[in-house]
Amino acid sequence: MSNLSDIRRDYTGEFLDHDNTPETPWPLFSEWLNAAVESDRDDANVMTLATADNSGMPHARIVLLKDFDEHGLVFYTGYQSHKGSELANRPNAALVFWWPGLQRQVRVEGRVEQVSADQSDAYFHSRPRNSQLGAWISQQSVEIPDRQWLNDRTRRFESAYDNREVERPPHWGGYRVIPEMMEFWQGQASRLHDRIRYRWRSTEKSWLKSRLAP
Repeated sequence: MSNLSDIRRDYTGEFLDHDNTPETPWPLFSEWLNAAVESDRDDANVMTLATADNSGMPHARIVLLKDFDEHGLVFYTGYQSHKGSELANRPNAALVFWWPGLQRQVRVEGRVEQVSADQSDAYFHSRPRNSQLGAWISQQSVEIPDRQWLNDRTRRFESAYDNREVERPPHWGGYRVIPEMMEFWQGQASRLHDRIRYRWRSTEKSWLKSRLAP
């Protein structure tokens, strides 16, 4: 194994500044996400989701962004999973997008709410049938004895839904992260990266934009 301390990368991204960024984060996020889709479509919507349990211990994992607008960013999971249980008790989360080919990162922090049942239904029925069955088959985050346990449940639910529509499980649906902070990071040479942060001011109902030191 190579010496990790010797692994380095120099960055040469486009410059990001207070004067060439919009007054709200959403146009910039949309522009960057579109560029990520063009650069690496399969992984453009990959994001790290961090939540915290009742003791304050943080937990992070990879999830997929499935929708966004000026109201927030949406992902889907089991409500009874570890992250679902944590969000039920502490409805706050952080997200990180990392697009290495573009030398860009976006951080998001905010409160979390479940999306409507209609929105969860619409997304669920847009998924491939095997993915719909998977939401029933997997009791997400529960300890299981072996792979055979999954194979047995797969056969059971395939039989139960043979020749009929798979409805959305009541324990599965979407969450919306409503940003209170969004930070855009553009890699630059000599580790002097560009960072633009937006903070939501609830009293003024507006975003405050600022530049941060690397």
